[in-house]
Amino acid sequence: MQSVVKTEDRRNLIDKYKGRTVGEIFADLAEKRNDLEIAIENVEHDFNIGTIVRSANSFNVAKVHIIGRRKYNRRGAMCTEKYLEVVFWPSVAEFIDDQRKRRREVVAIENQVGRAQPLGRKKFVEGVTLVFGSEGNGLSEEMLTGVDDVREIESFGSTRSVNVGVAAGIAMYEWVRQCVLANGGAREE
Repeated sequence: MQSVVKTEDRRNLIDKYKGRTVGEIFADLAEKRNDLEIAIENVEHDFNIGTIVRSANSFNVAKVHIIGRRKYNRRGAMCTEKYLEVVFWPSVAEFIDDQRKRRREVVAIENQVGRAQPLGRKKFVEGVTLVFGSEGNGLSEEMLTGVDDVREIESFGSTRSVNVGVAAGIAMYEWVRQCVLANGGAREE
């Protein structure tokens, strides 16, 4: 008689999803996705891309758009990209065209632009895509021309900004705070 050894599910999952397949988890999350989408352009460090994808999973965003790059080191995402839709765009123009066709508001989170307004004063609504760029070079001029709004995260110390992965988490939380939590939405366990 062969004995069956039960192995512990070591994936970084909430208890509800332990022991379930990737497909089952994806389908369950898809039923309750938030309307927020995230876009990443010009991010040079793979770990930052992975961090943003992991945060996007945590906030159960509808989609993650990666513009320009097709490959990145998924280690920072800790396999969370398997549970959400990731779309790759070869160009900014194609990404912006998609956003316009779907009538989404595109909001850049960028601190190196004169027209940037404080994130804390933004009144978010449904149908928003947040765009994040490289810490060094920021977003391309083409992207900045195509967005509807530019916001910066207020800084109170000696540095002018936070890491792009941290900025993405802050901005996603602010959207969730205004559009999900303020309306009585909460995470299920």
